[in-house]
Amino acid sequence: MGVVNGVPPAERVPKQDRSRATRQRLLEAAVACLAEHGWAGSTVSVVAERAGVSRGAAQHHFPTREDLFTAAVEYVGEERSTVLRALFPEGAADRRAVVTALVDLYTGPLFRAALHLWVAASNEDQLRPRVIELESRFGRETHRIAVELLNADESRPGVRETVQGFLDMSRGLGLANLLTDDTTRRHRVVTQWAEILDEALG
Repeated sequence: MGVVNGVPPAERVPKQDRSRATRQRLLEAAVACLAEHGWAGSTVSVVAERAGVSRGAAQHHFPTREDLFTAAVEYVGEERSTVLRALFPEGAADRRAVVTALVDLYTGPLFRAALHLWVAASNEDQLRPRVIELESRFGRETHRIAVELLNADESRPGVRETVQGFLDMSRGLGLANLLTDDTTRRHRVVTQWAEILDEALG
């Protein structure tokens, strides 16, 4: 194919594709900024600069800061599910591996970014209901994935609560990891919880 209207083929990227790519860069930049700088340091201008786009382009996709970071949390949730599925595409028989993977998810940058937004939402009336709804949805999804990967039978008394307790513990480890990386202690906790789940889930 030759030049059309003076534009070489390599430069004729469909507008929709360019728009999608820009949106993706903005979401990735927002997540990275939240994880590194927290809510206070993550302005639209900072995110736009990191994404390599203008502030105007950023506001075209996300008119308000709340729109941008709510979308970023949704992106984090989708990535969270994708990461879990990719780790064990055929399911996992080794509960220790599943427990380790779930804890790693909560102690990684995706959770760190979401946590900063939770803190911001606790003081931002406009942001709070949107973050609560998103986290409720992704909390249910994470629980469902955990049940599948752990091969847990929730028809048995106490199993649902045991799985949820494990996820709550993992979230707590993620919170602690914001202040200090105590990998050795975390490994001991993971080992203990794998044993607890083996005994409780059968």
